[in-house]
Amino acid sequence: MALNKSMHPRNRYKDKPPDFSYLASKYKEFQQHVHTNLTGKVSLNFKEPEAVRALTCTLLKEDFGLTIDIPLERLIPTVPLRLNYIHWVEDLIGCGTNKNKLIRGIDIGTGASCIYPLLGATMNGWFFLATEVDDMCFSYATKNVEQNNLSDLIKVVKVPQKTLLMDALKEESEIVYDFCMCNPPFFANQMEAQGVNSRNPSRPPPSSINTGGITEIMAEGGELEFVKRIIHDSLQLKKRLRWYSCMLGKKCSLVPLKEELQQQGVPKVTHTEFCQGRTMRWALAWSFYEDVIMPSPPSKKRKLEKPRKPITFTLLEYTVKELRNKIASSESVPSEAIEVVTAVVEKILTDLKVLFKRVPCGNDEVSLFLTAIQNSWVHVRRKKRDGARQLRELPRATSDPFQSTEADSTSQRHASPNTGPDGAERSNVGAGDMAGVNEEELPANGGNSLLSAMPLDQESNMETEERFSSSDSCSTVLGADSAVEKEKASSARANPEAEDTPKGSGSCFLFKCLMNVKKDGRNAQVEMHWVEGQNRDLMNQLSTFLRNQIFKLVVS
Repeated sequence: MALNKSMHPRNRYKDKPPDFSYLASKYKEFQQHVHTNLTGKVSLNFKEPEAVRALTCTLLKEDFGLTIDIPLERLIPTVPLRLNYIHWVEDLIGCGTNKNKLIRGIDIGTGASCIYPLLGATMNGWFFLATEVDDMCFSYATKNVEQNNLSDLIKVVKVPQKTLLMDALKEESEIVYDFCMCNPPFFANQMEAQGVNSRNPSRPPPSSINTGGITEIMAEGGELEFVKRIIHDSLQLKKRLRWYSCMLGKKCSLVPLKEELQQQGVPKVTHTEFCQGRTMRWALAWSFYEDVIMPSPPSKKRKLEKPRKPITFTLLEYTVKELRNKIASSESVPSEAIEVVTAVVEKILTDLKVLFKRVPCGNDEVSLFLTAIQNSWVHVRRKKRDGARQLRELPRATSDPFQSTEADSTSQRHASPNTGPDGAERSNVGAGDMAGVNEEELPANGGNSLLSAMPLDQESNMETEERFSSSDSCSTVLGADSAVEKEKASSARANPEAEDTPKGSGSCFLFKCLMNVKKDGRNAQVEMHWVEGQNRDLMNQLSTFLRNQIFKLVVS
C-alpha cells in the first residue's frame, strides 16, 4: 500500500484501509477468500478474480449499502481507485458550493458494475446517463441499478459500437450536463494488454489479476486514440457539458493529449493523479467555460518519503552542571537545565551573528527560530587569522598626509630669512609658528588623535582614502560584517533578548530552522528542525559547531 498516502484527501480508505479480519467475520462470502498465516496476519490473493470480486462487492455493501453482481468475464473495479475519481469530479464541479442544484453527469462505458453512477448517486444524489456498448455489461448494469432502487437517478442506455458522446446526446439536445467521466480501454492489442513491449522491464509484475472483456480493455489505437475521439466530440458539443474528463492508464498519454487540447484552443485544461496500493492512474479534464474554477494539478514531485528526522544531540546531566558552573559568575544563573543550555546556545549564536528569537512552545522546552544570513561557523579560526592579517595590512590613517605636511612646514621654516621687509618677515614667522604648533600637536604614533580636531568633511575624505587604499576583498568582508551588525543592532534595540530576521533581508538568508531545547530524563536534548533555505548541510554544520563549542566550554 505504498501510494495510499497520496490518495484523494477525502477518500475514506486513505488513512483507514479495509479491515480484512472484520469483513471476513461479517461476510461469509468474503471469508472463504481470506488467508491467515502463522503470525495471524490476514491477506487476500489479488490474482484470484473471485477474491477481487468478493472484496469489491463486500466494500460496496459495507461502506455504501450497495448490492451488485459482477460476472468474472468482465472488468472488476477496485472501490478505492474509483472513489478517487468521484472525489476529483466533486472538486471540478464545486460540489459543495450549491448543494440544492441537481448535478447531471455522463458515464461513458459504465461497465457491468455501473460503479461510477452507483457511487455518485448514493453519495451525492447525482443524476447519471450511463452508456454501454456490450450486451452483457448493459444487462448487469441495468440489474445493479434496479436492485439498489436508483432507477430515478441512473439511466442506462445501450449505444452502438464506437459511440461516445454525440449519439448519446441526440435525444437530449436541451440538457446541459455538468460533467462526463470515462475509464477508457487502455490497450491497443492483446500483446500490449499482456505487458509485451509496453511495460518497463525494471518494474515488478502486476500484483493483481487483469480482468475485463475485449471492449473494456482494448480499443483501436489504445487509450490515446480513444480519448482523442472524445476530444473531437467535445469540440462539437462544447458548452453542452461544463467539464469533460477521462482516466488514463499510462502517464505517457497525458502530454500528447494536453498538446492536442492546446492546439484546439481549449481554454481550461487540468489533470491529476489517482493512487491506490501500488497502482497509479492519471486523469485529464477540460472545459470550454471561462468561469469554471480548476483544481490545482498535483506537484511534479510527490514527496512520498518519510519526513526527515530532526538533527539532535544530547547533553548529559554532568555536562549541564558544568555549564551552570561556567556561567555562575553572571548576575542570574538559570536553575532549569534547559534554560542553562539555552543561555549558552544563545551566546554562541550571538557570537556567530545568527539571528534568533524565542517562539511559543510546550512545557519543559524552549524553542528558538534561527535565521542564518552568513556562514560564520565554518573555518572560524582561519577567518580570525585572515581578519587580523587584513587589519595589519591596512595603511595607517595619518601616515602620508601628515608626514608631507610636517616636511613642508619644516622646509618653509628653515628657508625663511632672519632679515627682510617687515611684512615678509611676519609672514614667514607666522608660517613657522604654525609649523611648530603642528609639530607639538602631532604625536609619535602617527597622529590619530588629530581625527577629533579635523573638520567633518576632511575626516570623511580621510576615511574614503583609507577605504579605497585597502584591498577589494577586505572591503567586501568588512562591508558584509557591517551590514549584519547594523541589522542585528536595530533588531536588538527592539528586543534586547532576541534577534529577529531583518525586514529588508527578504530571501537573503542561508537557511531557517527551529531549535528545540527539551528535557530528556535528567539530560538535555537539542533538536534542530529544517524549515527552508539553500542547503540542509549548512544546518548540519551549525549543529556540529554548537555541540563542539559547548563541549569545549565544559573542558576549558
